[in-house]
Amino acid sequence: MIGHSPSDPPAAILFDLDGTLIDTYRLYLESYRRALQPHLGYAPTDAEIAERRPSSERQFLVDWLGAEGGAACHAEVRRWYAELHPSLSEGAYEGVREMLAALRSTGMPLGIVTGKGREAWSVTEAATDLGAFAVIVTDDDVHAAKPDPAGLLAAAAALGIAPERCIYIGDTAGDMRAGRNAGMRIGAALWPKTAPGDRDAYLESILPLAPDWTFNRPADVTRAFAAWC
Repeated sequence: MIGHSPSDPPAAILFDLDGTLIDTYRLYLESYRRALQPHLGYAPTDAEIAERRPSSERQFLVDWLGAEGGAACHAEVRRWYAELHPSLSEGAYEGVREMLAALRSTGMPLGIVTGKGREAWSVTEAATDLGAFAVIVTDDDVHAAKPDPAGLLAAAAALGIAPERCIYIGDTAGDMRAGRNAGMRIGAALWPKTAPGDRDAYLESILPLAPDWTFNRPADVTRAFAAWC
C-alpha cells in the first residue's frame, strides 16, 4: 500500500463495484456479446468489447449503436446478465467481504457508485453477500456516467457529507478521474490487476491524477482507514 494520512480524516468511503468489489468481467463480456450479436450481425470478440472500455451499461451501448439501438440492446444485456449470473459471476474478490465488515464495525459509512444499472445490481445484490451500504448510486440514477462526477456528488449529498470528506476507491482511470472531478480523495484498487502488465498500465494511466492511495489488497484499505474511525 502507498498512501498518506491526511490531517482531516475521511467521513465516508465510496467504492466502485465491478472490478473493485466483485469480479463480473466474464459475465459482462458474454452478456454484451450475446446482446450485441443481433444488432451488429456478428458476435464481437472479447478484445473488441474490452477495447471500448465499458464503464456504463447504458452509455457504452448508446455510443456503439445509437440511442434507439442502445436502449433495445440494453434490455437484452439485462436479460443475459440475470440468466448468466449463476454460471459466470466470480463473486466478491478475496478479502473484500472482510474489508467491508471491518470498516462497518468502526461505524464508517460505506457506499457504492457504479456504472451498473439498478436491475443488474439487484441480481448481484441477491447473489453476492456484500452487506448493507449507506448509499448506492447506479447508472440509472444519474444523467452522465463516470468520469462525470454526478454519481459521486449524489452519493455525498445523500450521506449529508461534503465531497472533500469522502474517499472514492476504484479500479479504472475513469473512477479516479470521477473522484477528482467530484473533489474527493481517491484510492486505486490494484488487487483486480492480475494479468501480466495490467497493474503497471493502470498505475501509468492514473499517474497524472496523483491518487492519494494505492491498495495492493483489500486488507490495505482496512489498515489505512480503521485507525481514523
